[in-house]
Amino acid sequence: MSGHFSEFEDKRQQKKVDHSMHDSVMSGFGMMYVQDPSLLQFQTRLKEDYGSSNLETLFGVKSIPKDTQMRTILDKVDREQFRPVFKDFTHRLQRGKHLEQFQLEDGSYLVAVDGSEYFSSKKLSCPACLEKEHKDGEKTYSHQILQGAIVHPNLKQVIPLMPEEIRNTDGTEKQDCEINAGKRFICQLSSDHPQMKITIGGDGITSKQPFIKCLREERMNFILVAKPDDHKIMMEWIGEQRQLGEVKVKRVDDDKGRTHVYEWINQVPLNGNEDFILVNFFSYRILTPDEKTGEKKVTFKYSWVTDFELSSKNVEELVRAGRCRWKIENECFNTLKNQGYNISHNYGHGTQNLSFNFLLLTLLAFFCHQIAELYTLTSTLHHFDPPHLDGDPA
Repeated sequence: MSGHFSEFEDKRQQKKVDHSMHDSVMSGFGMMYVQDPSLLQFQTRLKEDYGSSNLETLFGVKSIPKDTQMRTILDKVDREQFRPVFKDFTHRLQRGKHLEQFQLEDGSYLVAVDGSEYFSSKKLSCPACLEKEHKDGEKTYSHQILQGAIVHPNLKQVIPLMPEEIRNTDGTEKQDCEINAGKRFICQLSSDHPQMKITIGGDGITSKQPFIKCLREERMNFILVAKPDDHKIMMEWIGEQRQLGEVKVKRVDDDKGRTHVYEWINQVPLNGNEDFILVNFFSYRILTPDEKTGEKKVTFKYSWVTDFELSSKNVEELVRAGRCRWKIENECFNTLKNQGYNISHNYGHGTQNLSFNFLLLTLLAFFCHQIAELYTLTSTLHHFDPPHLDGDPA
C-alpha cells in the first residue's frame, strides 16, 4: 500500500511542501484503520508518543500533517488513484488462493452490488452533491455510492471492490442515479479484472432490460431480484405456464417442520417490449407450521431472474446465492456504519474529492481487516502474501 500512495500524483509546488503525498494519504488511512471517530480525536492521540510511533512504524509516516492540512491535500487527490490499491489487494488474495473459497460451483465469483448514502446535510454541499428538494422548498444534499463486494453464502467475510460514486458532473442536466452508476461499475469491474469469472447479484432495480444488456455485453452472469409488482407481464406469463404445468417445483422439508418450496422455469420474457429479452425465473418460499393449529403459512418468499439454466440440481444453490446479496447490507454497509468505521461521519466535505476519498480510505481499512480475518481462517491451508502497510513496493 505504501508503494501505491508514494506514486500518487502531487501537483503542489514541491519547494513549499511540508508533508509528502504518501504521508498525508497514509495518515488518513491510519485514522480509518484505528477507527478514530473524528479528525480532532485522531490528532489528539497523535500528540501522545505511542500514537506518533505507530504511524511511523506501522504506516511508514515520517511527517504527520495537521487536520486542516490533511483535508486540503486529500481534497485534491484524484479518486482514480485509489483504484490500483483495490485491484492489488484482490489480486494478492487470488494469488494466495484465498479467493477460491468464494467461488460458486460454476467457478464464478458472486459480486453483490447495492447503493448506499454516506453523507447527508441540509447545510453543507459541494458541486458533486446530489440534491433533493422537499415540498417546503428546503434541500437535502447527499453523497451516495454504488458498492460492489465479492460474497459467498458460507462466508461472513466480504471483499470490497472499488465503488462507483453517484455524483453530479458538469454538463449534465439530470442527476446521476444508482442504475447509471451500476452500469459504470460493471464496465469498470470488467476492465479491472478481465480474467475473473463474475456473477452479479443485484436488487430489484437491476432486473431491468438495460442493466441486463450491460451485463451481457460484459459477459457476466447474473442473479437479480425480480419483484412481482415490477414485472407484471412476466408474472402473468409465468402464471399461465404454471397452469399448463410448465413451472417446475421442488419441496424440501427440514427438521423444524418447515417446507422449503423452490419453483423455476427457463426462457421467459422479461417484459412486454417488442425487443424483450429471455431470462430464467426462480422463486423460493418457506412454509412454517403455526404453533397452535399446525397449518403451514408462508413466512418468507423471494424471486429472481438469472441467465443460469435452472434445474433441480442447481436451484437450491442459486437461491442461496440470491439471498447472499444481503451480505453487502449486513456485512458491509452495516459494519461500516455501526461497527466503528464511522462511514457516515463528516470528516470533511471539501469542494472536490475529500468526502469520497475519506470513504475510500475507510473501505481500504475495512478491506485490510477482512484480509486479516481471512488470513486467520486459512493461513494453515495456503500461503498468503499480505499487502504490507509500510514499505511495500506494490
